[in-house]
Amino acid sequence: MLSMEITADIHNISLKFPKNEVYGLVSQMNRAAVSMPSNIAEGSNRGNIHFKHYLNISLGSSF
Repeated sequence: MLSMEITADIHNISLKFPKNEVYGLVSQMNRAAVSMPSNIAEGSNRGNIHFKHYLNISLGSSF
C-alpha cells in the first residue's frame, strides 16, 4: 500500500533530522504519516460516503 511506503519513507528521512527536532517537527511528521494509512484502514470498513470522508482526512495529513 502506497501510504505505508510513504510512512516508512518519512520515518527513515526523519531519522536524519537534528536531535533537537525529535520532539517537534519529527514527531509531527511521523504522527501525520501514520495518520494516512490509519484513516484509510478505518474508512475502508464503512460505506462509500464515510470512506470518502476518511480519504479526505488522510489526504489532509499528507499535506
